[in-house]
Amino acid sequence: MIELTHVSKIYKHRTAINDISLKLPVGKIIGIVGENGSGKSTLLKLMAGLLHPTSGSVTVNGETANRRISKVVSYLSEHESFYSMFTIKEAIAFQASQFIDFNVAKAEEIISFMKLDTNMKIRDLSKGNGGRVKIALTLAREVPYLLMDEPLSGLDPLARESIVKGMISFVNLESQTLIMTSHEIKEIESILDSFIAIREGSLIRMTDVEELRESEGLGITEWMKKAYV
Repeated sequence: MIELTHVSKIYKHRTAINDISLKLPVGKIIGIVGENGSGKSTLLKLMAGLLHPTSGSVTVNGETANRRISKVVSYLSEHESFYSMFTIKEAIAFQASQFIDFNVAKAEEIISFMKLDTNMKIRDLSKGNGGRVKIALTLAREVPYLLMDEPLSGLDPLARESIVKGMISFVNLESQTLIMTSHEIKEIESILDSFIAIREGSLIRMTDVEELRESEGLGITEWMKKAYV
């Protein structure tokens, strides 16, 4: 379980995350939603142990979140994160050398699903295909928590639906949780079990998608139109 207890993150004089408490169990697909600049990426980085809270605590399976929790967390950054001179095949081999849980066969299967040539160099890929590689290498780790920051950014809109559906098939929901931020709420809503909504760094709602539909007759997109006015 990932647990945040009264977590705040302040950059100089700007509060990015304000007093958020929540618990995220294994076995869910969870979206972090909100307006640009609301703190989505900061919240994800706190969960990944890449940032330290200014106050409060973040724990992953009971351990304080820091860079050492990478042994149970696979994190996809919205920024470039692989050596550009590598081929895709070399990037797979590099990840396997860094993480004992990295499943090379699964990575190759996902790359094939993404319709990519493993002999292509990272620097020669389009932004969209580079994004596909990042998704593949993130999902190929056999860890409890898969954290993705804007995984659909730069992808061809026509390909997003099939990639989103493909992502589900490569996540083992008996032992893994996938948490992602995205501006493309309509395109990921169909796969989400629950969502975390934040505004200006504060938690305004966390609920199951099905519960929202049953209690208010709304999907996430419709609810957001009402909540973010």
